[in-house]
Amino acid sequence: MTELPSPRTEIVLAPMAEAHAPAVLTIYQQGIDEGDATFETAAPAWSEFDASRLPDHRYVALARRQVVGWTAVSRVSARPAYAGVVEHSVYVSPAVRGTGVGRALLEALIASTEKAGIWTIQAGVFPENAASLALHGSAGFRVLGRRERVGRHHGVWRDVLLVERRSPVVA
Repeated sequence: MTELPSPRTEIVLAPMAEAHAPAVLTIYQQGIDEGDATFETAAPAWSEFDASRLPDHRYVALARRQVVGWTAVSRVSARPAYAGVVEHSVYVSPAVRGTGVGRALLEALIASTEKAGIWTIQAGVFPENAASLALHGSAGFRVLGRRERVGRHHGVWRDVLLVERRSPVVA
């Protein structure tokens, strides 16, 4: 179990590496199990996770050298017109939510994607996930709209809010 960082505990961000895989997938599964993070029902194998996310835009947050959160992006499309658009995920260990870990991860991701010329970061968020919506709003994301009954989750139709952040510096 990860201890809650004290106000003096330093959070260090690092590029995600294969050595982080067990902790990353554990945190992912915790989010899945809570029921308001994703339509997924189980974290994938590391090989699938690794292959589906862009290597230059994956970060972990470390507290006392333990992974306490992660963020990563995937391509939205292979079409050249969408080269500057990615979909992201951000997951934080339940033990450290509300301590700024999610915000630090999003800020690193935004800096990384802007440096690479990516102009739009998007995600689908369940409307019930108030904490995620607040985090994204504080990082400059806006809700574009609601996709009603877009998928079934444990036998129940769920809506998803489409959120995006358009870079003010990438033209």
